[in-house]
Amino acid sequence: MLDQTDRHILDELSRNSRLTMKELGEKVHLTGPAVSARVAKLEEQGVIEGYSIKVNHAKIGCLIHVFITVITQSTYHQPYLSFIKTQEQHIINHYKISGDGCYLLECTFPSNKELNDFLIALNEHANYKLSIVIDK
Repeated sequence: MLDQTDRHILDELSRNSRLTMKELGEKVHLTGPAVSARVAKLEEQGVIEGYSIKVNHAKIGCLIHVFITVITQSTYHQPYLSFIKTQEQHIINHYKISGDGCYLLECTFPSNKELNDFLIALNEHANYKLSIVIDK
């Protein structure tokens, strides 16, 4: 079970996972070695699964941000899942969902042409509903 200090550690790491243990310790009122031990324990317990970066996709040329609700045409999803593995350069998140569709894709594309090409290829494996992000 997590205590308040563990939750504070997770909150600080969620904001900036590049903090040194000394900096993190100062924020949560522990010494560097004490906070390091707590972080290691959280990692061992699987509470912290990894560290990542947040990429600004627009600044690397992917200006079109979309959500695609995927509706597979059969209960056999393997052809769709195999296709998705070949498209990782466009996919930010891929969720299996319940509700209106089977999967939800969050993707970015550098151009309408690449988005259109992706949708044409996707349509060989599933139907879809497209939502384009206008603003955050």
